[in-house]
Amino acid sequence: MPECVCLARCPFFNDKMQDIPAMLLIYKEKYCLGDNEQCARHMVFQALGRERVPVDLYPNQQKRALKIIAGG
Repeated sequence: MPECVCLARCPFFNDKMQDIPAMLLIYKEKYCLGDNEQCARHMVFQALGRERVPVDLYPNQQKRALKIIAGG
């Protein structure tokens, strides 16, 4: 799977996660370099646009992403 198109500009990875690099590497490998369609941030990005992705949305919060997409 190709690198996620959002990775370079993703505020979650470029700002929020700097203090925990081990977790960062796990998330990047699993979601950014692996199955980015399963990344909660990417799901919201694709459905609603970059501006609707909450800063505090973690890549593994798919249920929350689905609620956001559904309007809730």
